[in-house]
Amino acid sequence: MKTAVVTDSTAYLTQEERAHYNIHIVPLSVNLEDGTYEEEITITAPEFYEKVRHAKQFPKTTQPPIGKFVELFEKLAKDYDEVVTIHLSSGISGTYQGAVQAGDMVDDIEVYAFDSEIACAPQGMFVIEAAKMAQQGASAKEIMAKLEALKVTMNAYFIVDDLAHLQRGGRLSAAAALIGGLLQVKPVLHFVDKKIVPFEKIRTRKKALRRVEELLKGATEQYDQLQAVIIHGNCEAEGRAWMEQLQKDFPTVDFKFSYFGPVIATHLGEGALAMGWMKKED
Repeated sequence: MKTAVVTDSTAYLTQEERAHYNIHIVPLSVNLEDGTYEEEITITAPEFYEKVRHAKQFPKTTQPPIGKFVELFEKLAKDYDEVVTIHLSSGISGTYQGAVQAGDMVDDIEVYAFDSEIACAPQGMFVIEAAKMAQQGASAKEIMAKLEALKVTMNAYFIVDDLAHLQRGGRLSAAAALIGGLLQVKPVLHFVDKKIVPFEKIRTRKKALRRVEELLKGATEQYDQLQAVIIHGNCEAEGRAWMEQLQKDFPTVDFKFSYFGPVIATHLGEGALAMGWMKKED
């Protein structure tokens, strides 16, 4: 059985990763004042941040049309027997559901959809793991079972400068957004039941970063090997400095660096920082 691996643009994989692991991407779109852009295709993250800084209207995001999935799955059916398609949390986007519906519409290939229940580079960790297994000849069912097992080891924590973006985009309740505006609190957010919710209220950004480091330390004590990622929202220097410090403090953890692209940045805003991790497979 030949298994193809598909994801959406919010995994923010590099061109090298996509090519090396033969990963197929379906883009989400961001709607700006001057038009609609497919992220990672017709707009880059730096271009997005520059446009938004001068925009009068708040950007909006759009999930891929089901037709995009159908078209890709039909194309893949010529060379593959089955597809594992991995997407950002169904609690914040209809992308996963769109992939499921498209899979039901295609006859010549079996489609297995995986709800990562997360987004960004942590979602990408699942994708790369799936692609490695596919290259080694694993079936879609074997890949899905491995991803479900890894899901319980996955965690990610987000520190945002301004909760207004999440509230305006409908990804956080008004009550939850209010806590961030009081006393300049920097809430640490995470995913629970597929949605973004506050984890803890912390007074300063520095203390918020330290708190996430404590959580990472707990995970290193739970799992023998971890892979982790630092994600930045147009604050690369700060993100890289944090990662360099973490690499010294946690020499057994395999760190990589990533970014919030246009779609997720629409909801988190500029200046967001995050860390995600998952058990590392041998």
